[in-house]
Amino acid sequence: MSKLQLSIAVGNYDRMRPLVDGEVQIDGVDPVFMLQDPEEIFFRAFRHADYDICELSLSSYSVKTAAGTSPYIAVPVFPSRAFRHTSVYVRSDRGINRPEDLKGKRIGVPEYQLTANVWVRLFLEEEYGVKPSHITWIRGGYEDPTRVEKIALKLPAGVELQNAPEGETISGLLASGEIDAVIGPRAPSCFERGHPQVKYLFDDPHKSAAQWYSRTTLFPIMHTLGIRKELADQHPWLPGAITKAFEKSKTLALARLSDTSATKVTLPFIEDQLRAARKLMGTDFWSYGFAENEHVLNRFLAQHHAEGLSSRRLEARELFHPASLESFKI
Repeated sequence: MSKLQLSIAVGNYDRMRPLVDGEVQIDGVDPVFMLQDPEEIFFRAFRHADYDICELSLSSYSVKTAAGTSPYIAVPVFPSRAFRHTSVYVRSDRGINRPEDLKGKRIGVPEYQLTANVWVRLFLEEEYGVKPSHITWIRGGYEDPTRVEKIALKLPAGVELQNAPEGETISGLLASGEIDAVIGPRAPSCFERGHPQVKYLFDDPHKSAAQWYSRTTLFPIMHTLGIRKELADQHPWLPGAITKAFEKSKTLALARLSDTSATKVTLPFIEDQLRAARKLMGTDFWSYGFAENEHVLNRFLAQHHAEGLSSRRLEARELFHPASLESFKI
């Protein structure tokens, strides 16, 4: 039997390299990897279903799954996870000294429904009482004013979402003071350039995120991995094969990261960060698998539906191919 030649679009992460470099094989598959930024993958996946297998925004995928219009079915592989206390950038001249001070402010977002923004709104509401209706949301591209919201939204009454003025970017609006804050998965360029009046909302976002994790055990999932539905239907062995291979690739990457005799990433003190992550979150701190992450997914899906992003309250199981929900044990 000849192998399936499949296009696979993922980010260029250490946990993908053993697959991309051919050290880890996918049973029955001859992969053609494309290493791309998330924005390109998601745009092409949700607009045109360009890939056989690809990373998917958890939020956009949930919107499509609830509506019954997703061309993909996911497996419980989570290529991107991130604490999002580093995702809130504020003007230092607007009296925003704590999260509660965001009430009544104008906040820019590159897209309202982005997964990172859902997670930020979740902890702002649960921890600090800041609801989406307390804020005027301004949607626009970070650096390109032509960026669009790739998924059509129907937000609840009382949530005000405006488009940025034509030709303006949210980074530019934050720099000029026309908006008070930005929430998003990337830092706006004015922050990266050291704008004197743009700062993190949280003085020590890493400490704030660790404390939040200690209270909630939530390590936010950003992306999952999708397989084109017709492929999964034609080849019922494929979801299991994909799940196994991506898990093996991540395990190999983590083993290498742990070998600090010569560090594998260009960052000092990585051994201290690894030790801190394991102390806080356990050895399997970047877990794949359904059972290990059901509580994280259900918290996200509850927030997602409450915000009016998904048309119905999804159960976590609905996101994944049934064959990928369990794995064999020896």
